[in-house]
Amino acid sequence: MTAQPDTTLERRAVVQALLKDRGTMLVIAGLGSAAWDVASVEDNPLDFPMWGGMGAPAMIGLGLAQAQPGRRVLVITGDGDLMMGVGSLATIGAQAPENLSIAVLDNERHGETGMQRGLTASGVDIAGIARACGFKAAYTARGDQELEARIKLMRQGPGLALCVFKIKAEAVPRVLPPRDGGYLKDRFREKLLGAAVMK
Repeated sequence: MTAQPDTTLERRAVVQALLKDRGTMLVIAGLGSAAWDVASVEDNPLDFPMWGGMGAPAMIGLGLAQAQPGRRVLVITGDGDLMMGVGSLATIGAQAPENLSIAVLDNERHGETGMQRGLTASGVDIAGIARACGFKAAYTARGDQELEARIKLMRQGPGLALCVFKIKAEAVPRVLPPRDGGYLKDRFREKLLGAAVMK
């Protein structure tokens, strides 16, 4: 049997803590399990869940953070998803938006394709990569004793932040967000910008 990540954290508990009393925070949810985790909390029009586009959530978060500098933007994604577009951390670090947080749910597995071991199971350190790319706040959390401070960092900053939440490699029931990409885009824009902009 393949070794489990060294952690006591459960994915849904981490996501619930990230989204509790979130106010007007904008959320980009990575494809697969990250989107299902966000949908399990609520179906919020200020969430933009990904259906496809592996590797893209962090860059979408960057664009949104630059377009909405007065709002906190939170990207919630998985380790496999982020590693598909790991070069995005260099671009984000160079741009250094003050209002962007990236939460990486790292179970060291590719959950949507059969729970194969991912790169982080072999020692790849996403927080270390982020620090090398210019993130001043980049951490890894493995237990409840670290959770509160890291959740606060993700929700409030200050500045650009990334936290890898090492989570158990477990299967949880799927809670699917809406699947229609056009609908998701339109409701996100209307909630963010107002109905008048959509006309």
